[in-house]
Amino acid sequence: MTHLHTLLSEPWPWYVAGPLIGLTVPLLLIMGNKSFGISSSLRHICAACMPANIPFLKYDWRKEAWNLFFVAGILVGGFIAGSWLPGPEPVEVHPDLAEDLAQYGITDYSKLVPSDLVSWDQVFTLRGFILMIVGGFLVGFGTRYAGGCTSGHAIMGLSTLQWPSLVAVICFMAGGFFSTHFLVPYILSL
Repeated sequence: MTHLHTLLSEPWPWYVAGPLIGLTVPLLLIMGNKSFGISSSLRHICAACMPANIPFLKYDWRKEAWNLFFVAGILVGGFIAGSWLPGPEPVEVHPDLAEDLAQYGITDYSKLVPSDLVSWDQVFTLRGFILMIVGGFLVGFGTRYAGGCTSGHAIMGLSTLQWPSLVAVICFMAGGFFSTHFLVPYILSL
């Protein structure tokens, strides 16, 4: 049991985790021409729970029910990992990044996400509101506007050689670089 706990509580190396993630694409295609992605799950949940006369939600969501089980597995797995398999050490942050973040008062790395950034107390600050509420809205809006999330486009779309996914991934990366170097330092200084 100790070996299994160690195996599950330690990060896996990229050369193990990467191929396992990559193998989901051919597995889903073989199992019935299914697409990997998370962002469409909210649409499936809304279509199942709110059978209203909304054209966007009028489709046979039951064909995509497997995706809801996939998302439920992510939630349950995250809960199990966070509750019963946390590592004893704080999250490792590169010293250069820790030095940069310390300038903004972010020093607590005892949890997966620094509580100096993401906590109920931070929601009611301008910085927290922008990072969590506005940022969450923009991620959701961008996901719908781009026709999928980063995992769907980068893993599934690029694997199946879809031109729109290549454009989306390039835009995701450019937006990430821009945000990291220009927007985030400004927001953290608030």
